[in-house]
Amino acid sequence: MKTNRLSNEKSPYLLQHQYNPVDWYPWGDEAFQKARTENKLIFLSIGYSTCHWCHVMERESFENEEIAALLNAHFVAIKVDREERPDIDRVYMTFVQATTGSGGWPMSVFLTPDLNPLLGGTYFPPVDKWGKPGFATVLRRLAEAWQQDRGRLLAYSYEAALNLQEYTIPPATFSESYPLQPALLKAGFEQIAYHYEPEYGGFSQAPKFPRPVTLNFLFRHAKTAPLETANKARSMALNTLRQMARGGMYDHLGGGFHRYSVDRFWHVPHFEKMLYDQAQLACSYLEAYQITGEPFYADVAHGILQYVQRDMTGPEGAFYSAEDADSLPTRHAQEKSEGAFYVWTAGEIDRLLSPDDALVFKKYYGVTRDGNCPQESDPHGELAGKNVLIVRYPDLSALADELNRPVTEVEESLNRSKALLYQHRSQRPRPHCDDKILTAWNGLMISAFARAAWILPGHRENYLASAQKAADFVLRELCSDDYVLLRCYRNGPGSTRGFCDDYAFFIQGLLDLYEATGSIHYLETAQELQDTQDRLFLDSKNGGYYSTERDAPNLILRVKDDYDGAEPSANSVALFNLLRLARFLQHDHYRIQAEKALGAFTTQLARIPNAVPQMLAALDLALAEPSQIILLGRNAEALQEVVYRSFQPHLTILPIQDEAQKEWLGALHPIIRNLPDPGDIPAAYLCRGLACLPPVHTPEALAELLSA
Repeated sequence: MKTNRLSNEKSPYLLQHQYNPVDWYPWGDEAFQKARTENKLIFLSIGYSTCHWCHVMERESFENEEIAALLNAHFVAIKVDREERPDIDRVYMTFVQATTGSGGWPMSVFLTPDLNPLLGGTYFPPVDKWGKPGFATVLRRLAEAWQQDRGRLLAYSYEAALNLQEYTIPPATFSESYPLQPALLKAGFEQIAYHYEPEYGGFSQAPKFPRPVTLNFLFRHAKTAPLETANKARSMALNTLRQMARGGMYDHLGGGFHRYSVDRFWHVPHFEKMLYDQAQLACSYLEAYQITGEPFYADVAHGILQYVQRDMTGPEGAFYSAEDADSLPTRHAQEKSEGAFYVWTAGEIDRLLSPDDALVFKKYYGVTRDGNCPQESDPHGELAGKNVLIVRYPDLSALADELNRPVTEVEESLNRSKALLYQHRSQRPRPHCDDKILTAWNGLMISAFARAAWILPGHRENYLASAQKAADFVLRELCSDDYVLLRCYRNGPGSTRGFCDDYAFFIQGLLDLYEATGSIHYLETAQELQDTQDRLFLDSKNGGYYSTERDAPNLILRVKDDYDGAEPSANSVALFNLLRLARFLQHDHYRIQAEKALGAFTTQLARIPNAVPQMLAALDLALAEPSQIILLGRNAEALQEVVYRSFQPHLTILPIQDEAQKEWLGALHPIIRNLPDPGDIPAAYLCRGLACLPPVHTPEALAELLSA
């Protein structure tokens, strides 16, 4: 088959379009020069390889010879992988959201040859439909308007670009005397609580997204808020996590979470699985386990982490980006459908399980003969007659009583059935895996494994190894000798330099690895990368970080991102990193820089705190009195387990296992400098400010100290 220019790219998303009859270009000078030379509009299509509606638009429009001919004749068509180039996506998504009121992927934007936006949207059907013009109609009308009224379109696009500049640059609200305001935490909680859905958890109706950043803030606010507020904050977060894990959002056979629920019940998901969701949700369930001690939360965290190790980890230890929502229903099918890998008919379960096991399994997971997916959740009928597994009996004893069987017997039956059905499901055609390795998302996943190594008993070496292998891969393949990061890796390092979120998320992962291992190498590297991030992205005048470097080519504006959405913003994570580095290294300029960044986002924190919950969590840390636990000695594992057993979000952990570590940290910490050399008898020092309590030497004594 004939290919287009995308055949030379590494991105799985771009390669999916290499056989389209559309004359696609990757983002770059060749495409821009063609648009300027031939005076053509640019059609910019942005998506990612596991995007369901991207696949639909490709089948309907980009594989359509007539539509391809229209595009090739009148436009320069450019494809962008949003995961490779979040900078481009962020600029034009802002335009689409501002002009249409919503956004999503595929994103379709028409640009003038100087890259200013003219018209934008998301998915376009190929023909006129639902009272709206189809893609072919839009192409014809725009091509005609560009020929007949080019001056008006250029003026409009220029003004749109100016408006974007004003819209995306936060007001400079910082002053040197800026006070950190605890009242912002209260206002943020009240706004989040207003949107809480008490019956099913979550903070919206339909569609319902997990949004772990909100849970992060609620757990932290519950540590310092008045008792009634604390209980409410904790309850909202825990109920949301329980409901999500019982619904169809969670893969009950293979572990891991799907992207979001199309309904308010967490029942029918959009089936793609993203690495950033696995990483953040693993951390949320780990914190829920620390807070409650309930094995339910630990089991879900295990399920996520084991799924990532099994299905999303490359041969050298780095983590892949995503798995698709769509797959072939059978090996002989011609067309993919959403969720085909995950859903079941009652007949399949009856054939695969014994009658007794099938009865238990179908009742527990809500499997019905006609399928359990409501029509309103499945408007295209792809799930007709199918079942998404959802837990109908949160209390297993209720099902045991109904069946008049011992609980242990019911539990054994479910475990037996899950193993057998998982084995059968593994023979189905798997969804496409986007094996692109992103620095930022690997940083998030490194954090999850590093924390899980100590929080979840019995898996320390296994989970630490996953975190360390991924970190070492990024440092080896995607980090230069002068600590400049690259964005992604697939069949070798890519050419795109890292963005601010690559630095912030990966630094966070290294800091978590330092606390988990005591290896000074990770702490030193985090400091070097922070200094690079400051050099490349910092707004030294007004505070905070831009998403892109100062001289990034072919971008019409430089965004200072603050929205904590499916992923936390780079600024929110950077705030945490700065505050932690200030406490690890006793460098006051990191603290001042963090406070200045908080000042830069005063307007957002005060006006729309619900949009910046991770930044609120960073403010919570900034307001807390610095506290540290110094773990001294070569055999301090039992003490370190105690530290991780409880939820201590304001506590900095400093493991010192040998004299070299003590010497390195002692050069920065006057407290550590005067401690005895590490030996075989472990000791834990709890320090607040520059004052330390007398050491304790047993897990029992340390647990009592931390609970005081």
